[in-house]
Amino acid sequence: MRKGSAVPITLLNRRGYASDWKRSLKNREPGSRKALGFPHCAAASREVDMDSIEGFILTGGASSRMGSDKAQLTIGANSFVELIATALGAIAHRIRSVGKPAVAGSPLGLPNVPDIYPQWGALGGLHAALAACTTPWAAVVACDLPFVTGALFQRLATLRDDFDAVVPVQSDGRVQPLCALYRCQPCFPQTGKLIAAGERRPRALLTLVRTRWVPEAQLGDLDGAADFFANVNTPQDYMRARALAASPPAEN
Repeated sequence: MRKGSAVPITLLNRRGYASDWKRSLKNREPGSRKALGFPHCAAASREVDMDSIEGFILTGGASSRMGSDKAQLTIGANSFVELIATALGAIAHRIRSVGKPAVAGSPLGLPNVPDIYPQWGALGGLHAALAACTTPWAAVVACDLPFVTGALFQRLATLRDDFDAVVPVQSDGRVQPLCALYRCQPCFPQTGKLIAAGERRPRALLTLVRTRWVPEAQLGDLDGAADFFANVNTPQDYMRARALAASPPAEN
């Protein structure tokens, strides 16, 4: 999003968190960019065909280590779901939650996609997202990654050519299959086969399709890159995330 452009939301801090979501949803398609109040993003429209991508936020996890629903945690005035939806809005023309519905009473009004295989973990959520997707590509994100940004998803979306999945890889070698883009036609049937075989790990899919691995070095020039994959699983993680969000911008 260009600085100085007219936007219907107020930016909370350097990470671009939206702090005002009180916009009318009347007569707007639920889950669409227009319904969610996302501004037009010139950079995204030049580089990414937004009509080819839908966004999905996985909210169906048990949150057992947190002790409360992670999807309803907040940073500032916004839930994790709202923050992630803001980021996905840079590339996706529609955004839905997967699993249990998004935050009750949320002004986002995100439509919900139910799990086809309840209690099947992250792979079950990915399978449900791909089954529901009506565009060639699905951007799938876990609800415990509140520091993802629109710039991150724009970068990933520009790396799709000749691949079926685009997946970040951290500097320590950890892959991020729940912050990734998937081509639905080849990936959906493979997730069904994996579930039928008893598999529960999303990364098992990545060996079965043409995967573009995106090393952290290819993302390091983006604002906030050091925090993209700071997932929040425990109360201690949540305390660190809130402190991180409140910290001043790092000096360049």
